[in-house]
Amino acid sequence: MKRLRQIARPFVVDGPSGVSVRDRLKGLTAEDEEVLRAVGAHMGRLASRDLACRVRDGLDHSTDTWAARKRELTVLSSSRWAGSVTSNTHDQWGLAQRAQHAHLQSLDAGIGMLRHRLSLPVGEKGSRGRPGGYRSKHEWFHKSRRLAVLEDRYEQVKAEREADRVSVVRGGRRLFNQRRNLAAAGRTAEQWRAEWEAARWFLTADGESGKRFGNETIRVTPDGEISIRLPAPLAALANAKHGRYVLASTVSFPHRGEEWRDRVTENRAVAYRIHLDAVHSRWYLDASWTRKALPVVPLATLRAGGLVGVDMNADHLAAWRLDTHGNPTGRPRRFDYDLTGSAGHRDAQLRHALTRLLHWVRATGVQAVAIEDLDFTDSTTREKHGRRKRFRQLVSGIPTGKLRARLVSMCAEVGVGVIAVDPAYTSKWGAEHWQKPLTTTNRRTSRHAAAAVAIGRRALGHRIGRRAAPPHDDQSDRRGHRTAQARPDTRGREETRHRVPGARTRSVQPDAERTRGTSASKTVRDAPVDQAWVQDPLLLTV
Repeated sequence: MKRLRQIARPFVVDGPSGVSVRDRLKGLTAEDEEVLRAVGAHMGRLASRDLACRVRDGLDHSTDTWAARKRELTVLSSSRWAGSVTSNTHDQWGLAQRAQHAHLQSLDAGIGMLRHRLSLPVGEKGSRGRPGGYRSKHEWFHKSRRLAVLEDRYEQVKAEREADRVSVVRGGRRLFNQRRNLAAAGRTAEQWRAEWEAARWFLTADGESGKRFGNETIRVTPDGEISIRLPAPLAALANAKHGRYVLASTVSFPHRGEEWRDRVTENRAVAYRIHLDAVHSRWYLDASWTRKALPVVPLATLRAGGLVGVDMNADHLAAWRLDTHGNPTGRPRRFDYDLTGSAGHRDAQLRHALTRLLHWVRATGVQAVAIEDLDFTDSTTREKHGRRKRFRQLVSGIPTGKLRARLVSMCAEVGVGVIAVDPAYTSKWGAEHWQKPLTTTNRRTSRHAAAAVAIGRRALGHRIGRRAAPPHDDQSDRRGHRTAQARPDTRGREETRHRVPGARTRSVQPDAERTRGTSASKTVRDAPVDQAWVQDPLLLTV
C-alpha cells in the first residue's frame, strides 16, 4: 500500500494588510498634462539613476549609503520626493533578488528532473509519482541538449547571485522585449515609445501621518482637489503658493470614498500614485493605505455554523454548503469565469465570480469559506510532466495566488472568514466517497463539486470518508470494516486504518496469540462441568 503524505492542519487565513482604490482624472487641461509629463519624466530619470546605484551597492548597502543617495536626490527634487524614490528603489531591488532566488530554484528542479529521466532506460514507465524514461531516442537526445542549456543558464544565474548582481528593468521586461517584435505585439514604434516612457515615469508619493491631509507631496483634500509639490528644477511651473501646482481635475473615489475621506480629514497617512494609460490616453490616481490588523476569529467559532467549501478550477468555482457535522446541504453552486484576453478582462472576471460567490455565502448564513492552500510552482514545468502540454496549461491557468488574495480581501469586507486546508487527495477522495452518493436521477454531481465537499469536511475537522452502511449479508465483516464518523479531535483521522489481527478480520494465523478474550459459549456441550448454584438472599420486608 502506498504511504500517504502528512496532511497539515487547517488554519484561518489572515486578512489583508492594506487598501488601494483608484479614480480617473477627468477634465485635465493641456497645461495640466504637460506639467504631469514633465514631473514624471524628471523624477523617472532620478529613479533610474538611483536604482542603478542601488544595484551596484548590492549587499554592501547600508543606512549610510541610503542617506548619501537621498542627499543627492534632495538637491534635484525635494526631501520627500527623494524619500519616496529611495524607498521604491529598495523595494524593487528586494523583489528582484527574491525573483532571482526563485529562478535558481526552478532551474535546479528542472535539472534534477531531466537528470532523473535521462538516467532511466528509454520507454520505462514511472512509479511512485515519479515520471519514467523518455518515449524515444529522439526525445532523449533533445532533452539531453536541453539539460546542457539549463545547466549553463544555472551557472550564469548562480554567478550573478554570488556577485550580488540582479537584473531590473524599469518599465517592465515584457514591454522592453516587445520592442524587438512590434508586429507580434500589435503596436507601432510610436505607440511602443509612448507606453515605454509612461511606464518609466515616477509620480509616487508616500504618505505621512500628522501632515496636512496625510501627504505633503501629492495632497488631495476631502473635496477632491489635487495639488503637487513640484521638484526644485520645475518650480517655475507652479500656479499656487509654496511651489505647488493645482490640477483642474478632482477625484471622489466612488469605492471606499468615505473611508478615504475619514483618513485625510484626520491627517492620517495616504500614499498616492499618478499614472497614464498610454493605450487609451487616460490619467488615473491611486490612493493606498495600511489598515489596522483585524482580530483573527478562532477556528472553532468559524466552524460553529457550518461553512462553504470552494474548489478552485481553471474556468469556474465549485461550491457546496456543509453543516457542522460535515453533511452537504442544498444544491452545489458553480460560478464560471473566462480567463482569456487582457489582464483587465481576467481581473474583472475573477471579481465578478467572487462577488456572486460571496452574495450566495451571505444568503446561506455561514461565517466561513474553505479553500485549498494551493501552490503549483513545482508542477508547471515541462520537465516534470513531459508531453502533457494540456495538463501544464490547465495547471498554469488556475489563478491560485491572485484568486486567494482577492477572495481574502473581499471576505474581510463582508465579515466572512477564510479557512485554508491542505489540498492533498481532496479531488481523489471527494470523487471516491461523495460523487456517487450525491448523484441523483435529477442531479449529476461533478468531481469538482465532490472536491468542494471534501475541502469543507477537512476544514470542519472531519475525515473526508463518509459513514458506510452496514453489510447486508449478515453481521460478520466479510465485506470489510464498517467506517464511522471520526471526531475533529481524533488523531490520525486522515490516515488509513491498519488491519488488526483477530477473529473479526479473519487474518490471524493459527499459531498467533489471541489479542481478545473468548466470549462465553452458547451451547450446553461447551458449558463448564463444575457449576455451583448460588441463591441470592431474600429481601427482608416488613
